[in-house]
Amino acid sequence: MTENNAIPAQTKLAILATGLLSFIGILVETSLNVTFPTMIRQFHTSLSTVQWLTSGYLLMVTIIMSTTAFLIKRFNTRSLFRAAVLSTLIGTALAAIAPDFQILMIGRIFQAIATGLSTPLMFHVILSLIPQNRLGIYMGLASMITSFAPALGPTYGGLLNYYLNWRVIFIITLPLIIGILLIGETSIRLKARRDNDNFDIFGLVTLSLLFFGFIETFDQAGTHGFISLNFGLSLFISIVLLLILLHHIKNGSAQILNFRILTNPIISLRAVNFFLLQFINIGISFVIPVFAQNYLGADSMISGLILLPGSLIGAMVAPVAGGIYDRRGPKITLYIANGAMLIGSLLLWWFTKDLSLVGITLLYIFLRFGFNFGFGNIMSDASTQISINEKADLNSLFNTLQQYAGSFGTAVLSALISTAELRMPTAQSGLATAIGAKNDFLLLGFFSLIGLITTVTVSHFQRQAKG
Repeated sequence: MTENNAIPAQTKLAILATGLLSFIGILVETSLNVTFPTMIRQFHTSLSTVQWLTSGYLLMVTIIMSTTAFLIKRFNTRSLFRAAVLSTLIGTALAAIAPDFQILMIGRIFQAIATGLSTPLMFHVILSLIPQNRLGIYMGLASMITSFAPALGPTYGGLLNYYLNWRVIFIITLPLIIGILLIGETSIRLKARRDNDNFDIFGLVTLSLLFFGFIETFDQAGTHGFISLNFGLSLFISIVLLLILLHHIKNGSAQILNFRILTNPIISLRAVNFFLLQFINIGISFVIPVFAQNYLGADSMISGLILLPGSLIGAMVAPVAGGIYDRRGPKITLYIANGAMLIGSLLLWWFTKDLSLVGITLLYIFLRFGFNFGFGNIMSDASTQISINEKADLNSLFNTLQQYAGSFGTAVLSALISTAELRMPTAQSGLATAIGAKNDFLLLGFFSLIGLITTVTVSHFQRQAKG
C-alpha cells in the first residue's frame, strides 16, 4: 500500500475503470425504473413482474458479490475485470435485441454478474492501494462515481424512452464498455493472494435461496396480498432457509461471507445502517417515478428529470463528506445523513397526496444530500475496525448488503403499492398508487429512525472505548 500522499496515476486509472463499469450497471438499472409503465403495456404484464428487472438484477448482483471475498483472494484482479466486461457485453447485447420479457431478463442477469464483480473490485483497489489518511476522500470519490449513475439514470432512461425506445438505453453503452476495457487493461495490476480456502458451495446455495425467498415472498404479497396462503408459505420457507444459514454460519468450516466480523458490535451496527440507507435510497428512487406517472400523470421523461437535481447534488456531496470524515471522523456526517433521511421520508409521508412535481424534486434533493453525506463513510469507518487481511471480507460483505438492500427494498415497496392496487378498482389506480406510496414513505421513515439509533449507539461505544 502507498504510504505517502501521492497516489500513482495507474492506481487512479484502475479505480476509474472498475468504477465506470459499475457506473454503467447502476445507470442502466436506474434508467429502467422510469420505463416500467411502458414495459407493462408492451409486455402485457404487471408491476410485480416488471420490477424483477430491478430486484432480480440486484438479487444476482448480491449473489455474485457474496463470492467476491473468495474470488479476489483466488484470482488476479485483471482476470476478474475481464470476466466482468465480457459478461456486461453479452448482457447488454441480449437486452438490446430482446423480443420478449424472458430474454430481457436473461440479459439483465448477465449485466448483474458484471456489476457484482466490478463494484467490489473498485473498493478492493481503493482499500488495498489507498493509505488510511486518504481513504475517506477516495471512498467518497468512489461513491460519487456510482452516485452519478442514479443521477443520470432516470433522466437518461426517461429521455430515451420518451423520444426513441427503451432499447437505446442499452445500445448507447456498448462503445463505452469497450473504452472501459482498454483503460482497465493498461492499469489493473493487483495480484491474488492465492489463499487455499475452500469455496463454500453450500453457503452460496443457501444464501442465494434465502435472498430469492424473501424477494419472492413480497412478490407474492404484491400479487395475492399479505393475507394470503402464497405469502404465508413463502415467508415460512424463507424463515426455514434463514435458520439453516444461521446454523451453517455457526458450524460450517468454510464461509461464503465472513459473518464473524459482525461479532464486533461497531461493525454490525454500521452494517445495519449501511443496509438501511441503501434500502431507502434505491427504494425511493423506485417509488417516486411510479408515483409521478400513475398519480401525478407525468410522462417517463418528466419522472426521470425529477430525480436528476437530487442525484447530482448527492454525487457532488460524497467526496466533500469523505474529506470531512478524514479530518473529523464519522459522527457528524452520519448524524446529518440519518437525520436528513428521517425528516425527508416523514415529509413525503405527511404530504403524499398533496405533493407536486416541484415538491417531490425538492424533497428528493434533501434526501440525496443526506444519503451521500454519510453512506460512503459508513464502510470507511467499519474498515478501521479490522486487520488488513480482513478488508476483502468486509468489502464483500458490505457490498453484498448494499446490493441486497436495493433488491429487497424494491420488492417490499413494490408490494405495498401493488397490494393497495389490489384493494381498489382499476379506475382508481392512481389513488391506489398514492396510498401505497404513502405506506412506503412511512416504512422508510421508520427505517431512517433505526439508522439514526445505530449511529447514536456506535457513538456511545466509541466514547466508552476512549474513556
